[in-house]
This record gives sequence, structure tokens and C-alpha cells, in this order.
Amino acid sequence: MSDPYSVLGVSKTATDKDIRSAYRKLAKQYHPDHNPDDKKAEERFKAIGQAYNIVGDKEKRARFDRGEIDGEGQERGPFGGGGGYGPGGPRPGGQGFQGGFNQEDLGSFFSDMFSGGFSGDFQPGGSGGRRASKGSDRRFAVTISFQQAVLGTSLDLTLGEGGHTEVRIPPGVEDGQTLRVRGKGAPGRPGMDGQPGVAGDALLTISVTPDSRYVREGRNLRMTQNLDLKTAVLGGKIAVSTPKGDVSVKIPKHSDSGKVLRLSGRGIGSDKKHPAGDLLVTLQVHIGTVSPELEAFFSQQES
Repeated sequence: MSDPYSVLGVSKTATDKDIRSAYRKLAKQYHPDHNPDDKKAEERFKAIGQAYNIVGDKEKRARFDRGEIDGEGQERGPFGGGGGYGPGGPRPGGQGFQGGFNQEDLGSFFSDMFSGGFSGDFQPGGSGGRRASKGSDRRFAVTISFQQAVLGTSLDLTLGEGGHTEVRIPPGVEDGQTLRVRGKGAPGRPGMDGQPGVAGDALLTISVTPDSRYVREGRNLRMTQNLDLKTAVLGGKIAVSTPKGDVSVKIPKHSDSGKVLRLSGRGIGSDKKHPAGDLLVTLQVHIGTVSPELEAFFSQQES
């Protein structure tokens, strides 16, 4: 059974931030999009996701550290993974219970011995059988563009056992943020009474590709816009590129470098809780090619 700490290359004392950083680095390295038709990379990517599913979750990490679950998230039997189960009982190498237990084995074992019940996945009285249980969560790494993060988007992803799923990415999602998609994780385990188990969830860790034009500040964006000398002096209209597309912006006369224009609603897109943010445009006067007439004009001013 793999050790999730070893899979991620971190120590057992690693912080949550260190674990998250290691996962994101490895997930990007072994992502199938970067390693097409590479089965080893695909298996490595799955192992990384499973490892992070354990130690990236505080509750599961604590249970793993206490020995209650294994690296796959499965319950460990109360006798551990060895062959012996107590003084006078079978020992490793002897004729006894070998290789550890799962909960189903233990339920039958105690039911036969005491005709009683077994807590956990088993109904009291030994007559109900195993209860249905929820499947484990699965983690996926998803990369989107800066524009998709700003405005929101819909992605067609392959998650869980159900094939393709349309996933809505809300506007304003941040790099490193995790989104939960209900019911798209590992399938649940049905109970002995035929009751189906509920599927786990898909946890999507989002990576946002930076855009050199924009800097995010909360729900607003900032950018620098070059401005030619003539427009800076006389004013006029210029085209400014925004995540929603180009927009014509009026430049006041005598606009100097550092002047900030606010484009309302051109920042992070709106959602049910937030209005759209703004785009703050800092003007940067760019001289460009100087005409002979302009150069002559300044020369006359000096004389």
C-alpha cells in the first residue's frame, strides 16, 4: 500500500501549504495534457491525486496518521495489517488470519462468534448486513486561462464513472482554489439490503494561467496602457483591450503618465453575490517615433 506522503515527496510533518504546493507541482508535471499517450505518467497522476485526497484533507490526514485508514482511504481493521491478532492467537507465518482484514470480513467474523452486531458498516443484531456507504472523493487538476477565471466558463470534463460532465467555473475563481462537484467521485458501496451507496465528490484544483496584461486586486483588475504623445496632449479616443473584448476609451487632454482611468464593470465578472469589478487603466505616455516637425518645435523653444 503506497504512502501518500512519499507519493507527494513530503514529510509527515509537512504543513498544509507544503502539501498543497507539492501536489500542484506534481499534478502539473504529470498531467495527461502534458504527457499524451504516456501510461506511466497517467498512473503517476492518478497516484498523486489519490495521495492528495488523503493528506490534503485534514480529517483524512489525521485518520491516516492514527492508522485508521490506509493510503487508499479504506478502513483498517482493528488488528492492523499483520497476521497475528492477540496473545495465543495466530502469528505471522502461522495458520491463521493472514494479510489483514476489511470491515466486511470482520463483520462476518464477529457475527459468527457472538451472533451479535458490529458497529460501523453493519447493522446491530447481525441480521441487517452491511450498510450502504459513500464513495471516496477524487481529486483532479484543471488548468484554465486568466480570461476564463475572470469571466467564468463551462468545461466538458471526464469525471468519476459517468463519463463527460459539464462543470460551471464561476467568475472570479482563484489560482489554487478547489471546487467541489457532487457525486462525481468514486462510486459508493451498496448495502446488503440493496440500498445503493452514494458516490463521492470530485474535487477540482484550479490552476489559472497568468496574463501579462492584467494584475488582479480583489474583484478589480489593473493594467498599463501606452499612450502616444499627441493623444496625451490633445486628447482623443483609443482602443483598450479588456477581458470582455476591446473597448473605445476617451482620453482627456493633457493626460500625463500615471493617470488612472476606471472602466466600470470590466473587471471580474458578476455572480449572485458580487457585482462585476472594474478595470483600472494606468496611462503610460509613450513617445514613439518623433516627427521632424515636433523635434524642430522643441528646438525653437530652447532658443
